[in-house]
Amino acid sequence: MPERRRGAALEKALLDAAWEELAETGYARFTMEAVARRAGTSPSVLYRRWSDRDDLVRAATVHVLREYRLDTPDTGSLRGDVLTLMREINATRVQFITVMGAHLAGYYRETGTSPGDLRDPLVTGRAQALDVLFDRAVERGEIKPEPLTERVRSLPFDLLRHEILMTFAPVPDDVLEEIVDTVFLPLVLPPAR
Repeated sequence: MPERRRGAALEKALLDAAWEELAETGYARFTMEAVARRAGTSPSVLYRRWSDRDDLVRAATVHVLREYRLDTPDTGSLRGDVLTLMREINATRVQFITVMGAHLAGYYRETGTSPGDLRDPLVTGRAQALDVLFDRAVERGEIKPEPLTERVRSLPFDLLRHEILMTFAPVPDDVLEEIVDTVFLPLVLPPAR
């Protein structure tokens, strides 16, 4: 007989099952009953934790963002760090970005939210990871902090996400380099003399 899951182990299993269900079937066919079947439990176990499927979708998405955070690279240069992180996202997060963008369209419409609401960097820890990356570049003297607005910080990753959502496939490496070298770095590096 399988060991009974409780507490954090049960919650993780439920959230993992919810994410798998979303990724496989999309929001339109996502039900509490299907998640319960996938998790090997009853719907009442889910309803004790989340009032409805929208609460569960949000919890599963935040869980995945927290659980599978990428390490912040330290290559010794801003270009290297940003490219390394983009390459890691490109290699490991295409399915996640697709689910967030395409599979959850009905969720956004029904709840009046957007992907940005689910990717709250304060909730998921994304803000701190990028802060470390950019703070290192400032400390090395590569860049000044003034041009690093939130939009500029997120720009290379926003462009990567856009490219993935246009094809639902990994982005060619030359496109990643173009994003970094032609679009992002000219915004933050001091002008050449």
